[in-house]
Amino acid sequence: MPCPEPRGEAMRRREFITILGGAAAWPLTAPAQQSTKLPTIGVLGAGTLSSWSLWVAAFVQRLRELGWTEGRTIAIEYRWAEGRAERYAEIAAEFVRLKVDVIVTVGSAVTTVKQATAAIPIVFAAAADPLGSGLVASLARPGGNVTGLSMQSTELVTKRCELLREILPDLRRMAVMGNAGYPAALLEMRDVTAAARSLGLEIDTAELRRAEDISPAFDAFKSRVQALYVCPDALVNATVVRINTLAVGAHLPTMYPTRNFVEAGGLMAYGPNNADLFRRAGDYVDKILRGAKPADLPVEQPTKFELIINLTTAKALGLSVPPALQARADEMIE
Repeated sequence: MPCPEPRGEAMRRREFITILGGAAAWPLTAPAQQSTKLPTIGVLGAGTLSSWSLWVAAFVQRLRELGWTEGRTIAIEYRWAEGRAERYAEIAAEFVRLKVDVIVTVGSAVTTVKQATAAIPIVFAAAADPLGSGLVASLARPGGNVTGLSMQSTELVTKRCELLREILPDLRRMAVMGNAGYPAALLEMRDVTAAARSLGLEIDTAELRRAEDISPAFDAFKSRVQALYVCPDALVNATVVRINTLAVGAHLPTMYPTRNFVEAGGLMAYGPNNADLFRRAGDYVDKILRGAKPADLPVEQPTKFELIINLTTAKALGLSVPPALQARADEMIE
């Protein structure tokens, strides 16, 4: 059940889009219009413009602070995969043809982009488990042409399970859902299973490969489980409203890693602030455009974490959020 966007959040979103200078008009695919003399950044958005607008705005704003102005000192080519992983290869090949100087994306697209180029630097603004999923050889010295920011998903799994049990004291059985075609999601699902069992919980697993798998997954476990942990990727990002609608219909509280899923109607999220990660990705791009090699730039960890709770969804589920949990929340969406 998608919840209405809070007034403050809507204002911030409009402000961010204003910062981007006409971002709403970005095309899905468009020919390069900037001078080839300008350093060019290729942004491969795994989701849609609307789902990425705040994050990309934070990235562009940081570049401005570092002296890079779009259209004057740099060019930026935006492409949106809209949750379709099969688009990654096409977009990566286009960036190679355009001879961009650096590609910025997220972990789900990196493996495909690496297959397209071993020469163009690749910066992931957020990756669930960059070491475990093989995106880099080492966090301290990534090697190759890839570096970026980790979301520390595996380290936060137990905390998220504990938060679910805090809002559901009688929680005995939960489900974990993720894209089986995304290695980091499979790793996180494994970690969720281990964490749930360590807390004395039984666990069901729902592996997705396409949007059509979502409804059958709910049919399979909705009468068996009491809560749902959702592992993020481009497919989940593109179908989050459907997932949340089905979850509310099945009376299942949901746990996500980042706030955007809760803004779309999920119950809770605990994890890194994605806008801050994208902002810090601007520092990587700045260093690379000034001559640094991705192989020598360590993968960094998140420094800002947030607990977000959607009170509208809690009410729809018939849940009362404990006062102690409300006091710890960074934001309560109503």
